[in-house]
Amino acid sequence: MRTHRSVRLLLIVFAMLVTSTAMFAQIGITVSFGPPALPVYEQPICPGDGYLWTPGYWAWDPDFGDYYWVPGTWVVVPEVGFLWTPGYWGWGGNGFLFHEGYWGPHVGFYGGINYGFGYFGSGFEGGRWEGRQFFYNRSVMNVNTTVIHNVYNTRVINNTTVNRVSYNGGEGGVPARPTPQEEAALRDRHIPPVAAQVQHVQTARTNPELRASMNNGKPPIAATASPGEFKGAGPAKEAGAPYHPPANRGAAPPRPNTPPTHASELQPHQAPAPVSTGNPKLDEKYQQQQAQLVAKQNQQHQQLQQKQEQDHQRLAQQNANDARKQQVEQQHQQQTQQMEQKHTQQQEHLQQRQQPANHGENKPK
Repeated sequence: MRTHRSVRLLLIVFAMLVTSTAMFAQIGITVSFGPPALPVYEQPICPGDGYLWTPGYWAWDPDFGDYYWVPGTWVVVPEVGFLWTPGYWGWGGNGFLFHEGYWGPHVGFYGGINYGFGYFGSGFEGGRWEGRQFFYNRSVMNVNTTVIHNVYNTRVINNTTVNRVSYNGGEGGVPARPTPQEEAALRDRHIPPVAAQVQHVQTARTNPELRASMNNGKPPIAATASPGEFKGAGPAKEAGAPYHPPANRGAAPPRPNTPPTHASELQPHQAPAPVSTGNPKLDEKYQQQQAQLVAKQNQQHQQLQQKQEQDHQRLAQQNANDARKQQVEQQHQQQTQQMEQKHTQQQEHLQQRQQPANHGENKPK
């Protein structure tokens, strides 16, 4: 019984670690050029009640220096009342940064990107929660009414200029800024991409045909009925726009060895390699503690990044002068460095706690 409980706990901790790592995999990576336009594709039919649509998007693979397409897919909602806020690429001053999507009670800012299927740049028109049941808007969602009866039909007038631009800010990017409601949504309780979404991204990354340099912005697998099920999925109808990546494509050159100013510049924390003490129970306990600490620290990274982004947006809305901007930047640098110092101390403290176990686990307590 104890063995089963231990195995189950390890699986939960592992899922937390994998989800956390993937969630922050794009944070801290600055790409010197924007992603391709969004391809034109059809939405697969909803596989069943309780699934919500997550639009496809371009992710970045630093190993190949290339964007790759993550197909849109239907995902089981992780909590009643929650909706999906898609991730988006945004200009960060010296390159493009990816802002990870999340689950929450309200749809937040997703760069003003028109992903379609209810995500027309702001908010969500594909359905709504009524009590504990989600009702699908058939005018924008592909739903089989013989299987799913909780539907309605409200025509959506999409006033957004029809374009397939996939990033916010920078040259040629969508100029949208968050509304007060979208800023408020950032302060909601969020759930990061669930394990099925994490695996979906990893499956897409390992498929060479989904790289932009291979498909020229027209991926052969554009959307899937459920995460990871790429077989039989339909291709994109057409590329959103001609794709011409720079010859020397790759991440932006690293900055000089100066202290980080923003949380977006930090690399995600990762658990250290497992340590063997000769005592399996102690080793298991230590690995669990490390995984929990890493997940917590990466969550704090995201929370601070969101807060700093809100500060930048507020400064832009207020047309703040250079002195005020410099003051805020100094505050951001202090916040970021203090957080990293705290995280380093937490890691060192946890490692020190394990040291006596290596040589003195039989000492009396």
